[in-house]
Amino acid sequence: MSYLKQSYIDIDTPMAPPAWALMEWELIRTQERACAEFFEHYFDERGYLECIPRWGGNDGPDDAIENLVHWPLLYLLGGRDELRAMCELGWEGHLKQYTEAKTTQVPFARDGMYYREFPVMFDWVHNGEGLTTFNLHGLMDPVARNFDKRVRRYAGFYMGEDPQAPNYDPEHKIIRSLLNGSRGPMLRKATALDWAGDPLDDVEERFNALHGERNYVEMLAHFEDYTDVVGDHPSNMVATTLGLNAYALTGESRYRDWVLEYVEAWRQRTLDNDGIIPTNIGLDGSIGGECGGKWYGGCYGWGFTVTVPQTGGLSSRNSHYLGVAGFGNALLLTGDQRYPDVWRDMIDAINANAKIIDGQQMYPHMHGDDGWYDYSAQPYSQGALEVYYWSMQRDDLKRLNENSGWIGFLEGNDPDYPTVALQRDFGRVREQVEKGRNDPTTPDTRLSDNPNPINPATPGALVELMTGGMVPRHGCPLHCRLRYFDPRAQRPGMPEGVGALVEKLEDESTTVTLVNTDQVDEREVVVQGGAYAEHCFDRVRVNGEAVEDLEGSAFAVRLAPGAGAQLEIATRRYAAPPTFAFPWDRS
Repeated sequence: MSYLKQSYIDIDTPMAPPAWALMEWELIRTQERACAEFFEHYFDERGYLECIPRWGGNDGPDDAIENLVHWPLLYLLGGRDELRAMCELGWEGHLKQYTEAKTTQVPFARDGMYYREFPVMFDWVHNGEGLTTFNLHGLMDPVARNFDKRVRRYAGFYMGEDPQAPNYDPEHKIIRSLLNGSRGPMLRKATALDWAGDPLDDVEERFNALHGERNYVEMLAHFEDYTDVVGDHPSNMVATTLGLNAYALTGESRYRDWVLEYVEAWRQRTLDNDGIIPTNIGLDGSIGGECGGKWYGGCYGWGFTVTVPQTGGLSSRNSHYLGVAGFGNALLLTGDQRYPDVWRDMIDAINANAKIIDGQQMYPHMHGDDGWYDYSAQPYSQGALEVYYWSMQRDDLKRLNENSGWIGFLEGNDPDYPTVALQRDFGRVREQVEKGRNDPTTPDTRLSDNPNPINPATPGALVELMTGGMVPRHGCPLHCRLRYFDPRAQRPGMPEGVGALVEKLEDESTTVTLVNTDQVDEREVVVQGGAYAEHCFDRVRVNGEAVEDLEGSAFAVRLAPGAGAQLEIATRRYAAPPTFAFPWDRS
């Protein structure tokens, strides 16, 4: 029985269950059990994280909800409903916990670290981390209670629509500060207190500060140079995911228009700056306008190298690379390859400044008053995987390892990668569970980031192999070639026991093997093009034989007991507007 108006494919060719297919499901189930144990240990019945809630760049609200990072992905792959329930309870509890949590000295969070269910004022290194889970909630359940209101409200904070949050200047097409949120932008010099949070006693004796600080003085010293925050910064482009969410939910063009207006402004600034994305845009819209005309200036800028207080060593902290998220969001909305083009050209422009040092070719990664610096033997490659994944241009492979790993597998050079990668992730889950069981912290000695390294969710290989996608980070959306739905259960995710292996990705073709490992009962699965139905299908070849033409962004497959086949699907990438709507809800 087909649950779609679209095409339907019947597969009854027997296929012995491959090792990778059996391992996929065992790994999903293993992580489910590990996540349930983790949630029981670290969260209470309200969904509050059992920790000392603090404001700050080291152990603040973003780290608290980051303890559930990757959990939505496990659900979207086929994890049980309990995973989604924990994600939702954790999110609701998080919003309440950090609305109730107040600072005593940090001025803008004295009435609550969250206001209107959003961070009051922080940068998108941290805002993005804190929204990594929520930005996937629409893929889990776009009609969940309050989701529509939150998506609209969050996007409105950055579109110049909300008088309480005047973050966006539509005239100059800028977000007005590196620090921004539901209470608007910070338009003054930031202080170390703003970043580090309220004073904390007995740091070394009572807490495990993961950034290595031994006392509050060192916590302040960590942020003493984080002052130049006024003006726009590329990391603010992560905020465009909020606009993408609102468009995917509502289809209202104003959200799409804002994302494209803002990203296009950044594209033009990059072109105007000799192909290098600047890290400070003045309130008047000029490049380097708040930093004496220095395009590389500002906190988290190209020239942002600071002293590590506990070691005295130098650390370069340029977060411009987060801007690639905005170009990816614009591509999702338009299919226009100009957006990855600008990042590719920037990679080449930076590496063109390579020079010979001690007889070795060295490449720069930072830029300051004296020009390019922070040379290393590795070429600059931030965003190289994204550029290739979005463009599918063969020439972009030169920046990646074609011989091993996931890309090596897709290129036919590492056939053992699926088994090796899944086995690796089994090992990581085991290690994470052991760490959690041996964790000596208690709620009154625990900072919000302490459980982060213990989180057992490990979906990296599953996302690559099952969906042909990249694991989202820093609040980015899910970029994948295929997504699956269980039409009989009327939910996202692969039906129980159906394995998927995306074996080849090309500009106009997707090759995947589907197999029903259940030898007794049939399965039905809906295959969708992209996480947001952004890719369209034209036709499919099953086991090398033409079957039928396809229409739209999804088709249904019935797999007889123990049946499987390789599908070569003609694909038009980024040919449809992104949507959260499930396949059976689309006309």
